[in-house]
Amino acid sequence: MHYTTPTDQQAYNEQVWHLARLVPHGKVVTYGQIAQLIPLPAGVDPDEYKTFGARWVGEAMAACPANVPWQRVINAQGKISPRPGAQTQRQLLEAEGIVFVKDKVDLKVYQWRPGQDDEPRQAKLF
Repeated sequence: MHYTTPTDQQAYNEQVWHLARLVPHGKVVTYGQIAQLIPLPAGVDPDEYKTFGARWVGEAMAACPANVPWQRVINAQGKISPRPGAQTQRQLLEAEGIVFVKDKVDLKVYQWRPGQDDEPRQAKLF
């Protein structure tokens, strides 16, 4: 399926990485959740963004710099998306104290909710 991408891919990626850096140790966020937190990119249809935003976030995370805690971004089912590095991602999350039941994280327990968690907010979203 064809879809457009943000006009300024690098600026979009930087927003994704900024949000991923805000996720506290021991918490996770979903691709779609990050997409919802980012303002609609210029020139992108809102319905298209709703449909493909999570995929765009995934593409940004696949290209993230080393200082982004990439392991804290998982899919909407609470699972690690199957790909190379999935086992490493699970090991890193488990080292942060995140518990998996079979292949799933309980999002009700571990999902980061900006402004609602008791973690102090060190930086603004945008």
